[in-house]
Amino acid sequence: MKENSLLGIAAACLLTTTVVYGAMPHVQAATAAQAGRYLVLAGGCNDCHTPGWAQAGGAIPSSRWLTGSRVGFRGPWGVTYPANLRLLVQHMHERQWVAMFKDKTPLPGYPMRPPMPWLDYHRLNVRDLQALYVFIQRLGPAGQPAPRYVPPGRTPKTSYIVFVPQRPGSRPHP
Repeated sequence: MKENSLLGIAAACLLTTTVVYGAMPHVQAATAAQAGRYLVLAGGCNDCHTPGWAQAGGAIPSSRWLTGSRVGFRGPWGVTYPANLRLLVQHMHERQWVAMFKDKTPLPGYPMRPPMPWLDYHRLNVRDLQALYVFIQRLGPAGQPAPRYVPPGRTPKTSYIVFVPQRPGSRPHP
């Protein structure tokens, strides 16, 4: 009987969230990988990093998630491409992943350029960044690296989305 009581208390603790005011909130889940999956979905990571996500209404198997895109985003910064996160995390340690966001320490070849919402990720709890890393790492390597950054004034060799505000009646930015 005593054992059942302890199990009941343990189960209640798992289902209870304690709010500590002033503490940095984070996602709680049974495993870090589950929290990471939730963050990928809630954070919209697939919107850019999974080809065809929007066109398929999000109905893409996780085996194809986060493989980067060959469609770039063109703006005053040049043309950036959503990285293949599955290949990226295979060659980095969790500490590097967290530092990339928390300390704003870009990796060589992965500068912090738009439209990636770096500032939003900088504000995430370290546990959430670790959970993202664990989830992406567990997906395993897949796909090809995204195209390299194209500096301003150069023409990309791939399709791109113009990511520049337009004024009504003005000529669209190339």
